[in-house]
Amino acid sequence: MPSHEHPLTGRCACGTVRFQVTEPFQSAGYCHCHRCQRRSGVPWTFNGLVETSGFEITAGAEAVASWRPEEGARSKSFCRHCGGHVFGGDLDGDGLIAVRLGAIEGDPEIEPSWRAWLSSAPDWCPIPDDGLERFAEGRPKWP
Repeated sequence: MPSHEHPLTGRCACGTVRFQVTEPFQSAGYCHCHRCQRRSGVPWTFNGLVETSGFEITAGAEAVASWRPEEGARSKSFCRHCGGHVFGGDLDGDGLIAVRLGAIEGDPEIEPSWRAWLSSAPDWCPIPDDGLERFAEGRPKWP
């Protein structure tokens, strides 16, 4: 896994919410669940997992809104102004934050290693045979 010489930075679409990742991502992969599809409008999202201690909102914290799809699910956080999703998980807890890698400015310094919720993948968008670990009904156990 790569180590950062400096923090990675990222932002929502309008730039109101800004964040930094100060620790290496533990893993990264694609989520094909219906929630991600409906939230993003695309057949999958690309997320990097980092310890809560390695993720910090640096601007626009007051513009961050969150929702929890159901009991036990990770919260999903987005900008109130543009609707851009930036991360999933609870900032005030222990564990991992799922950073939307499309929100990173520049190279996120990690390659995908898994695909989750393949049972929800739409038939009209074939999944490439890319050799990534696959999970039909869930996601990988977070490291």
